[in-house]
Amino acid sequence: MAVEDEIQFERDGHVARVWLNRPHKKNCVTVPILNRLDEIITEVDADPELRVLVLRGRGNTFCSGFDLDSLKADFIGSSTAIDVAVLSAKVCDRLYSMKTPSIAVLEGHVTAGGFELMISCDFAIAADDALIGDFHIRRALFGGAGPIYRVPRMIGVRKTKELMLTGKLLTGVEAAEFGLINSSAPADKLDATVEEFSDQLVDKSPFTMWITKMTIDRSLDADIQSLMVMEHLAVGVMLNSEDAAEGVAAFLEKREPQWKGR
Repeated sequence: MAVEDEIQFERDGHVARVWLNRPHKKNCVTVPILNRLDEIITEVDADPELRVLVLRGRGNTFCSGFDLDSLKADFIGSSTAIDVAVLSAKVCDRLYSMKTPSIAVLEGHVTAGGFELMISCDFAIAADDALIGDFHIRRALFGGAGPIYRVPRMIGVRKTKELMLTGKLLTGVEAAEFGLINSSAPADKLDATVEEFSDQLVDKSPFTMWITKMTIDRSLDADIQSLMVMEHLAVGVMLNSEDAAEGVAAFLEKREPQWKGR
């Protein structure tokens, strides 16, 4: 199967839909899939018509990690292991740092590398019965694409240790209670829940969305005084944008704004 079949990219109006399509492997990713995902992220971020990226898996499962069967038997202890870890971290960071907001739609197993993809998205919505967790520790492995610095910022240190040191899997309902995802829904209402959520994003100014998303992300690592400076700079940038002028004009003229993304 060609990589274009194993990770599918569709445009649906202002929404980019990306599907992992290896249900027979619980959508485990490979090096070619990660490289193709990197290309898709670049393409989506360069397209002003695309306002949201939705990442999910075919066959009612999200992603259960990296496909170790796709590598040679002596993977552990080899330089290939480091190369794969570096690639995974690079792609996850690209996903996290996109201008375009991203939503992970979670069904079935969301473990190991799939867990890392999920925490790299801006939002996550799960089926109630999804199974979500880091899982690496069960195989004496360590997740190298974000868990130790993204998860504590989401749910706090104690809950992160509980999740990562036990290797426990949370249902979608439990993950929402943990604060790890935004919400969960019954499987038969998942699509409608995702559509309703994405509709709240696509009608916003892409430029303002990017500035707001970036400042929120950076706020996790800065002191209050630095954040105040960053906030003031962001206000200045946005007040001088074409989208801000259009937003005010549309409000005064009682019409829908036509965003230019700048």
